[in-house]
Amino acid sequence: MTALTDLYQEVILDHNRSPRNFRAIEGATHSGLGHNPLCGDQLTLYVKVEDGTIREIGFQGKGCAISKASASLMTEAVKGKTLAEAEELFGRFHDLLTGPSDVPAEAKGFGKLAVFSGVREFPVRVKCATLAWHTLHSALAGGSPASTE
Repeated sequence: MTALTDLYQEVILDHNRSPRNFRAIEGATHSGLGHNPLCGDQLTLYVKVEDGTIREIGFQGKGCAISKASASLMTEAVKGKTLAEAEELFGRFHDLLTGPSDVPAEAKGFGKLAVFSGVREFPVRVKCATLAWHTLHSALAGGSPASTE
């Protein structure tokens, strides 16, 4: 196994077993529902925005290890960011996972989120890894349900 594969497995398993911010947020100003009908992942996202900054964020739901770990890591990555910074990170993360498989993924500057760079080689898993991100995007835009379809 490569170092990235080892890290991927370690981080995914850790965040799946002990997801960070796995809770409802009292007084959330934004919320969203996400669903991946392909594998059944479902989540509810709760966001408290104050002065244009994500002050608190949490999620609840069920899904595969990649989906849950991605939601957990996403909540850590966007907490304390402005809405513009969160949207910019969403775009970059989405590009990281959906770029052409024949072009090496540039995971620089993603921190722990970089472990998902290998997901682009497994198109069916991209939907698992991006569900929470699409749900965040939807919640911040008004809350219509997000789907990976």
